[in-house]
Amino acid sequence: MVTNKEKLQKLIRDKLKGYQVIVASNREPYLHYMREGKIGYLRPAGGASNTLDSILKACGGTWIAYGSGPADRKVVDEEGKVRLPPEDPRYTLKRIWLNKEEADGYYYGFSNQALWPLCHIVYTRPIFRHSDWQYYQKVNRMFAEAVLKEVGKGKAFVWIQDYHLALLAKYIKEQRKDIVCTQFWHIPWPNPEAFRICPMKKEILEGLLANDMLAFHVRYYGENFISTVEKEIEARIDKEKTSIFSRGHETMIRAFAISVDFQKISQEIDSEATQERARRFKEEFSLSEGVKIILGLDRVDYTKGIPERLRAINRFLEKYPEYKERFVFIQMGALSRVHIQQYRDLNDEINELVEQINWRHSTESWSPIIFVRRTLSFAETLAFYRLGDVCIVSSLHDGMNIVAKEYLSAKNNLDGALLLSRFTGAARELTDAVLINPYHIEDFADKIKLALSMPKEERVERMKRLRQVIAENDIYKWAGKFVNETAKTLKSLRRG
Repeated sequence: MVTNKEKLQKLIRDKLKGYQVIVASNREPYLHYMREGKIGYLRPAGGASNTLDSILKACGGTWIAYGSGPADRKVVDEEGKVRLPPEDPRYTLKRIWLNKEEADGYYYGFSNQALWPLCHIVYTRPIFRHSDWQYYQKVNRMFAEAVLKEVGKGKAFVWIQDYHLALLAKYIKEQRKDIVCTQFWHIPWPNPEAFRICPMKKEILEGLLANDMLAFHVRYYGENFISTVEKEIEARIDKEKTSIFSRGHETMIRAFAISVDFQKISQEIDSEATQERARRFKEEFSLSEGVKIILGLDRVDYTKGIPERLRAINRFLEKYPEYKERFVFIQMGALSRVHIQQYRDLNDEINELVEQINWRHSTESWSPIIFVRRTLSFAETLAFYRLGDVCIVSSLHDGMNIVAKEYLSAKNNLDGALLLSRFTGAARELTDAVLINPYHIEDFADKIKLALSMPKEERVERMKRLRQVIAENDIYKWAGKFVNETAKTLKSLRRG
């Protein structure tokens, strides 16, 4: 099975020989910006973009994405293309440009006020606007046009990412049925009763079933999708093959748990540059020696359970006041989707909680919570992980959660503890983490104490087992499974 870059490269050459590899996603792997008259770039921390960046660096190809960086237009050629990564080009990024109305309707509107809350089921009501849906369709067609232009008359394997592009495979197949389309749905798929409220459910299901393969993080989400299809549209389910026949087309339904580049993180975490960044963080936040550091790293999003995390810290200090001045909780995360009212309300709630908890528990020389709104580069993220004695991932619902796997990969010294929500896809793999229910604040507080007081021998043994899981199931194994399943699809298409 694929476990490193070289094997993945060979697998792609052998299995996808003659096929151009194209990744299509809303998010781009690098953002360009201007600073002091010079163009710089930022590699966003965490998430699937880092994973896919590592894969394309290994195998080459073209990545098509929405160009949203302030200096993105300054570095591309006349076709909107730039070679990446900047320091060692291995693949091509093709940027698609959206005007304000298109971005508002497609991204902030239908993607993140309709599909995002619909799929996560965290008691935030989805909003379905007809105008947003029209822009969502329009932008999906723009992506399809870019893919078709890139492919030309050749053969291609198009790897579509996530919920922003649910219609892309359908629009591609309308023009070229021979192009192989596979899609990875990075967020949960809800139960059929939750999904049935969506007014555009038929169009979304038909769009996804235009793929030759549709994959989710865990089997449970795939089962939810199959149940949804059974109840909503005319289709035939092949339970033995785990596939769906609809409109004369077969779509394979698969589950592949996304992962991280374990080897790269493990190597970079001990570099002098990472150690120096960690030292600078300690100086910036005035972190004293001997004080335990608890970390949180998330976008400010209502699915991440940040208010629940803060309430658990508060309850922990109420129950165990002897831990005052013995730890600091640092929550790092950039503001997200501030155009949406629910996110502005969430930010206000977090501000109020941090102020209340710090006012209640602070001493003359210590405050329990440091909240930092900042976008970290990947290098800074590794330095942040290096500091953490404990990492809290308290998502209310999460397809997988890459932060949990990155943190574990960064713990070469085997000294750290992960508090992990049971409602993440990662919890199904990482069973040696300290598992929590973020809705159960009393138990959450007790689990914080458990993580801080756990004997070193137990911490080390848990960390060994957790790291072994990720080392054996890294991003290259994930990509290898995808490629192998795609190869089977190609054989089926050739026979057809």
